Amino acid sequence: MDIPLLELKNVCKSFKLNTGVFSAPLEIKAVDKVSFSLEKGKTLALVGESGCGKSTLARIISRLIYPDSGEILFYGQNIHNKDARFQTDLYRCIQMIFQDPFSSLNPRLSIGASIVEPLENLAKQNTVFGEKWRDKKTRHARVEEMLSLVGLMPEHALRYPHEFSGGQRQRIAIARALICSPELVICDEPVSSLDVSVQAQVLNLLMDLQDRFSTSYLFITHDLNLIGHISDRVAVMKQGRIVEMGNSLDILKHPEHEYTRLLLQNAV
Repeated sequence: MDIPLLELKNVCKSFKLNTGVFSAPLEIKAVDKVSFSLEKGKTLALVGESGCGKSTLARIISRLIYPDSGEILFYGQNIHNKDARFQTDLYRCIQMIFQDPFSSLNPRLSIGASIVEPLENLAKQNTVFGEKWRDKKTRHARVEEMLSLVGLMPEHALRYPHEFSGGQRQRIAIARALICSPELVICDEPVSSLDVSVQAQVLNLLMDLQDRFSTSYLFITHDLNLIGHISDRVAVMKQGRIVEMGNSLDILKHPEHEYTRLLLQNAV
């Protein structure tokens, strides 16, 4: 049996909120026993209202924060183990595209410097993939290739984030996320801050790049109008839990959970 690219098993994460000097901290369950899997080259949409735990789950998978319990398996291996070589591979294999491209780009760095940074970090590591990018000219050629793939020009590498539109900045963020050939890209509300016409362009770009590189996407959104366009499967999240999961078209046409039906009504 093929092993899924990504598999979550009963993942939990809580935060403690101080409510006062004389009161005990309030425990809030942001992620509560979440389980799902994602196949290589496929897209799973994680949908739900703001505050339901989607972004917390994204940060757990990308190892920005750690879960309280449960397992997150990448090709069957726990991503929170202590194997140094495995952790190095994960730096390349799992990347993230954030909601606000402007805040995710360093305003003091040129676009080229921001895009090439992941390759520079990999070049410092003693791995086969890192050795491939130790030559500066090779890294420069890769930056130009990625700019071309996302619809920008090579000369844009010398410009700075404030010189671009929101849609162009998100293209830059996509180029940076894909430059080290990741197998999983976590897209955390990547088009929610863009105009509708620009949203369609960015979504089409993501799908084209997926076809080209066989990349898997975990696509996080609150807008159910998008999921039929980009995702193969959907997981509906409410108050930290997955309440419904299935094929995208089945969920859109025949939602079983009341919360899913409510989200669809609000999306109309």
